[in-house]
Amino acid sequence: MSTIGFERHDHRDCIAQGVAAADAHCREAGLQLTPQRRRVLELLLAEHKAMGAYEILDRLRAEGLGAQPPVAYRALDFLVKNGFAHRIERLNAFIACAHPDESHTPAFLICRECDAVAEAVAEVARGRLGQVAGEAGFRIERVVVEAEGLCPECQQGAPA
Repeated sequence: MSTIGFERHDHRDCIAQGVAAADAHCREAGLQLTPQRRRVLELLLAEHKAMGAYEILDRLRAEGLGAQPPVAYRALDFLVKNGFAHRIERLNAFIACAHPDESHTPAFLICRECDAVAEAVAEVARGRLGQVAGEAGFRIERVVVEAEGLCPECQQGAPA
């Protein structure tokens, strides 16, 4: 799996692939990808920046897809629960999953200047943390890995 988020690319491919993966998963699992859920996913896929629920709600409202906070929160809950999006704890925001077809533990590289977020894979449970947890008889159920720093673009403008 690659780290997606800092390199320049055509976001239309991200949107098309992400929505196609969500459509396929929902059909197989008997879930509904409602117009609001689909649109929230498209908004998250359009950029590799985390978006807060109220920013998403503002965009939905401008498009006539819902004006109440529960609309955005329900869509986000569905997307996170089904692996199409992740919650970025540090930013209290959400980002589309860069690898929706693969089981993985995401690690987020968050630029402290521009808030760009790249998703990488960190198999923390299989590494030293997993070993320590196993030795303690602890079963890891959820891991949140977020690293803060400067993305390549912001490093170019940063003083040495």
